[in-house]
Amino acid sequence: MTVGAPLSLTLCNKGVNIEALSKECVSPMRDKAVLYEKRDHAAWVTLNRPQAHNRLDLRTCHELRAVCEAISQDDEVRLAALTGAGDAFCAGDEEGPTEFANGASPEEVRAYLEPRRAASFLGGVEKPLIAAINGDALGHGLELALACDIRIVSEGARLGMTQIARGGIPWDGGAQRLARIVGRAWATDMLLNGRVLDTEEALRIGLVHRVAPASELAGCVEQMAAAMAALAPIATRYAKEVVLKGMDMTLEQGLRLEADLNVILQTTRDRAEGVASFLERREPTYTGE
Repeated sequence: MTVGAPLSLTLCNKGVNIEALSKECVSPMRDKAVLYEKRDHAAWVTLNRPQAHNRLDLRTCHELRAVCEAISQDDEVRLAALTGAGDAFCAGDEEGPTEFANGASPEEVRAYLEPRRAASFLGGVEKPLIAAINGDALGHGLELALACDIRIVSEGARLGMTQIARGGIPWDGGAQRLARIVGRAWATDMLLNGRVLDTEEALRIGLVHRVAPASELAGCVEQMAAAMAALAPIATRYAKEVVLKGMDMTLEQGLRLEADLNVILQTTRDRAEGVASFLERREPTYTGE
């Protein structure tokens, strides 16, 4: 995937300055921890710390939060793809503050972790997210991938929840999403053993959707993104919602949510365009209305 000039990422005391993010272009030579490009109704997001295997530090998390809010608020963006620069997707976190080695209060730990909830920022995006896992996704890096809806991985990558090796556990939704994606048995195995999977095993247990040769990963993601961007954007958001929210509901509640969203969908122009294009035997043109 090619990445053009990143957009300025500015944080305000009360949140993200989306106007600045949308309008202020900066030089491609400027060092950014997260690169952002919008083209063809898709947002392309790249973790840009290849020298550190794209480990998450505070600046990267701040910039990723800004990008997630920009994606959510931009009606032209219908989906997003996340990848890493260099040969790793994300190898986890930067090491925490050394003073934590001697213990810390719950308040201190919460204050440290809250602005670093990068997977939670991704999980808050209602639009479809594709993780283009171009290399190792370990610890918090795998938590990022699990917050995406589709995971395509390059051959030779490793995936694992390795936090337990340092006396920790996933803290950014990783354990919850992992169990929902691969089931309780595999999640327990991975978490308790800190086991790292190769791509074949990750595909076999349903952790990833597709495996591609490294040289073909970008093209595979581009092709999928183009196909998804051509679909009705409201319908794709609703489809994501019924799956994710339905997992935490009873069957009866999930059926009601699905029915209610379908009723709302019938009132949109996109739905009318979908029916009309089918009757007229032509490709639909969706506007997100």
